[in-house]
Amino acid sequence: MLDALTVAVAVTALALAAWCGYAAFRDQPTKDWHFIGMAVVSVLALAQLVVGIVQLARGEKPAEGNVIFVSYLVGSFAAVPAAGFMSLAERTKWGSITVAAGAVVLAVLEVRLYDIWSG
Repeated sequence: MLDALTVAVAVTALALAAWCGYAAFRDQPTKDWHFIGMAVVSVLALAQLVVGIVQLARGEKPAEGNVIFVSYLVGSFAAVPAAGFMSLAERTKWGSITVAAGAVVLAVLEVRLYDIWSG
């Protein structure tokens, strides 16, 4: 795994969580700018998914096994888009809280991915 990409995904996810948390604090739903932020984080997670699959295809092995590694990769890619779709159904501050929670989950998944890869 690329350590810089893992850090970039985690930091942008935490920034998105803080941004949406602030919107929830101000009693605001997710807005278009939040969805642009979610897209940026999702593109970074997609890049990490592609890099992880390419490294597996080249024969590199994670320390804790391929299945768990791929599961965490797919989960980390899906965390923010799933929260974004759920926030569309709840157009109140709870939608912003949902996105903030999904972004925090993504940051935690990134730490776990790093642990799985390096052992």
